[in-house]
Amino acid sequence: MDIQFKQLTILDIDLIVDIMIRFSDNNASKEILISRFKDMFTENYECFGVFNADQLIGICGVWYMTRHYSGKSAELDHVYLNESYRGKGIGKQFLKWLYRYLKNNGKEMVELNTYVTNHPSHKFYYNEDFKILGYHFLKKL
Repeated sequence: MDIQFKQLTILDIDLIVDIMIRFSDNNASKEILISRFKDMFTENYECFGVFNADQLIGICGVWYMTRHYSGKSAELDHVYLNESYRGKGIGKQFLKWLYRYLKNNGKEMVELNTYVTNHPSHKFYYNEDFKILGYHFLKKL
């Protein structure tokens, strides 16, 4: 395996959307997702990929903000690693690389949300020393 971690840009939207469609249960069309990601890249958002050679096998979006309770922080979003690459330490290596990138860019805290039923992710994030602080609520307007 030739595992590499890279920052993705707006020029990589097709790659990003293709992997999002594969793992997400979001019913949005490809066109809607492309439009949303174009908007996201104009906001406080960056995206990072895990590659095996030239194949994108994992992804993580990052939102930046300053929070009253944590200071300069990064919120990990849509974290995904292709199932056939899980359990090999790649996710742990990716987050270690990402933590270093974030710390070097002045971030003090990392947070994330995970679905209640995604038990494998809970175990993974507990092992990464994340703590549960609350619930994430969502209301469609």
